[in-house]
Amino acid sequence: MEMEQSMTETIKLYDRDAYATEFDAVVLSCEAMDDGAVYRIVLDQTLFFPEEGGQTPDRGELAGEPVLDVQIKQGIVYHKLAKPLVPGTAVHGKIDWTHRFYNMQQHSGEHIFSGLVHRAYGYDNVGFHLSNQIVTMDFNGVLSEAQAEELERKVNEIIVKNLPIQTGYPTAEELAVLEYRSKIELDGPVRIVTIPEVDACACCAPHVARTGEIGMFKIMNMQSYKGGVRISFLCGFRALADYRQRIQVISELSAGLSAGQEMLVMAVEKLKNANQELKYKLTGEKQRYLTEKIAAIPKEQEHVLLFEEDLEPLVVRNAVNQLTAEHTGICAVFTAAGENGYQFILASAAQDVREIMKEMKEKLGARGGGSAAMVQGSVQATQAQLLDLLRKAE
Repeated sequence: MEMEQSMTETIKLYDRDAYATEFDAVVLSCEAMDDGAVYRIVLDQTLFFPEEGGQTPDRGELAGEPVLDVQIKQGIVYHKLAKPLVPGTAVHGKIDWTHRFYNMQQHSGEHIFSGLVHRAYGYDNVGFHLSNQIVTMDFNGVLSEAQAEELERKVNEIIVKNLPIQTGYPTAEELAVLEYRSKIELDGPVRIVTIPEVDACACCAPHVARTGEIGMFKIMNMQSYKGGVRISFLCGFRALADYRQRIQVISELSAGLSAGQEMLVMAVEKLKNANQELKYKLTGEKQRYLTEKIAAIPKEQEHVLLFEEDLEPLVVRNAVNQLTAEHTGICAVFTAAGENGYQFILASAAQDVREIMKEMKEKLGARGGGSAAMVQGSVQATQAQLLDLLRKAE
């Protein structure tokens, strides 16, 4: 299945034309991997952009077969397929244009934002991650919310100007005097992506031809990260999809709460407060119920083990304290937590309950700990198993 592979670098058609979607190539090698579960295929040329520079690879098909992954090593692009391709044969490839273009929008938007940050504050972009779910960029300096909002506004102004985005390989002499951003030291030819009067950056990825194609740029989240800041953002159609999803959620909440969008926060806060009041009342009722149940237990009864449903930790602790004040033996409250599972507090006024906890851990796999007077934790066991163990410990 293999032929001697030329070590010549793969011709990167995506570098020549980011908008091409189909191509023809010759299979140079096909190597079975993972016991034949996948095949690693090398072509003489490819449109598939590999996982590189913090960006996920292109999707698409080769010879009608889905491309599972695309990687690059020493200039050679490797395509992973579930079926083999015969070395020496010609194949037709097609990339998923929607996925490619969405990535182009995100990456070009990142260049504008990073370029503006570098120009305004001198911070470097030290991390970039472009996946199908999230896009983030990391800077080695701190930005305030106001600064980030102003940068966001400027990015969208540049998008509206529809500036050209130029890509090319400057000569060694040109590169020596060119000011450009780069995360790493680069050897050999360096591809520079330039947005006039905005940014110049070393980059291997496909980009849109003009800033207007980015559509829009929106910061989604900002957080402190390794002494600097991490910013999550979306551009273009991904930003539109996110906006649609948010509008749908807001519309459903508005309908469910019978409140206009402008009143949603107030309606949710009102519902939250009402829920909290009900919770306090319910907790009080549970406490009264348990107090009355404990009061009905004969005082001469030495050991008391209660199994209950849906009790808050504070109610359980108060109940155990009441039990140990009135009964001299082992006192415990077990609250159901899932199928055959319990949260518990176990105590005694006269006995070291850590020994019981030790047995529960060894025989029933309980988790938790505490003092000689009181232990608490969780256990996956039936009521019968717990009663059997505790009665033996009495």
